[in-house]
Amino acid sequence: MTDSVPTDGAVPGTAPAEPTDWLTLPDVAERLDLPISKVHQKIRDRELIAVRRDGIRRIPADLVANPTVLKHLPGVLNLLADAGYDDEAALRWLYEPDDTLPGGTPATALGGDQAREIKRRAQALGF
Repeated sequence: MTDSVPTDGAVPGTAPAEPTDWLTLPDVAERLDLPISKVHQKIRDRELIAVRRDGIRRIPADLVANPTVLKHLPGVLNLLADAGYDDEAALRWLYEPDDTLPGGTPATALGGDQAREIKRRAQALGF
């Protein structure tokens, strides 16, 4: 792991950055019109990110555009993994408030015109 990887994910006295809406894996399979095994494969291939909440693997709803996964999400997830981020740390990074981005978080900006900027910032974490 690198020094740039967050260790505990939370600033004392604040709640960790989290998405507001979650989808279960069967919900994602239905939304993407895929068998559940393909959703598991997308998670293994870092095309999607899933974390456990209340004992159930969930995916942030805003990362799954209606019939597809956000276009640049797999690239960003791979860059974060290369920088030593696990899924929890990557999720925190994606949802960390940032006033310099439209939408306020990298996850929101990733779905808009700032996708290249988000990829650049994720790539810079590896250095």
